[in-house]
Amino acid sequence: MTPSVRAELKGLMQEDKLALVSRSFDIIGSKQQAVAIIELPEGLGDFEITIAKAIMRSHRNVTSVLAKGSERTGEYRTRELRIIAGDPNTEVVHKESGCLFRLDPRLVYFSPRECAERERITAAVREGERVLIMFSGIGPLPICIAKKHRDVLVTAIELNPQAHRYCMENINLNRVGDRVRAIEGDVREVCRDLDETFDRVIMPLPKGAYQFLNVAVPLIEVGGILHFYHWAAQDDLYTKAEDLVNKAAEGFGRRTEFINRVKVSQYSPRTWKIRLDVRIQAGQVHYGEM
Repeated sequence: MTPSVRAELKGLMQEDKLALVSRSFDIIGSKQQAVAIIELPEGLGDFEITIAKAIMRSHRNVTSVLAKGSERTGEYRTRELRIIAGDPNTEVVHKESGCLFRLDPRLVYFSPRECAERERITAAVREGERVLIMFSGIGPLPICIAKKHRDVLVTAIELNPQAHRYCMENINLNRVGDRVRAIEGDVREVCRDLDETFDRVIMPLPKGAYQFLNVAVPLIEVGGILHFYHWAAQDDLYTKAEDLVNKAAEGFGRRTEFINRVKVSQYSPRTWKIRLDVRIQAGQVHYGEM
């Protein structure tokens, strides 16, 4: 929680209760209208409206405050968000990296904390590339890539119909319809019917992306790049993820060259979201080549 919010709460809560209030929260939206998403630890139920109103006083653009009601679950990777104060209309337009994204966080997954990672991937893309993005959500990554690079073709695949609808809106909002093709459906089924290969395949789903490696690998051009995300234990961040990629590549007689190993963000005290950047070559797999 920002100092200004904590100052607003001073005197309205007992010190022991104030100490339980989370020190950070997400704000999604614009200077005119935004939604704040907070965590409410056990024991703060009686103060939720007090906390929400303090946030709205401290951040005048926040028109709604939502409380996390569950972890991200299900095939759409969404969580229950309960409105505790403000406007019941929680659809907003979020600005990031020169792009605009319309969304309702109660319906779709979007994290403003992933902005820096999206910018890193966008910077890695080269002009003229054909890029495939699995699990593309409302379109932040494909649209950021298309806005930055004028000569790319990006294919975005998303299962959640609500996220796909917003992705289509956001493609039009950012005027990148000539560079981004959005497809609704299961990546297994969609990719089976694509009948094309890509210079770069991005899998921005750390929980469970490994289950789709056998879909991704054959879609990568010889010498093309795979960006693979995975949850990893702090004591051994990359071994399991590398083994998963190697096994998938071996299944198609492909060779792997690990270019980068990146700690992206901390998920819990001993678990990290990591990224492997892998060049997928032709030929047999030689695990010793790095």
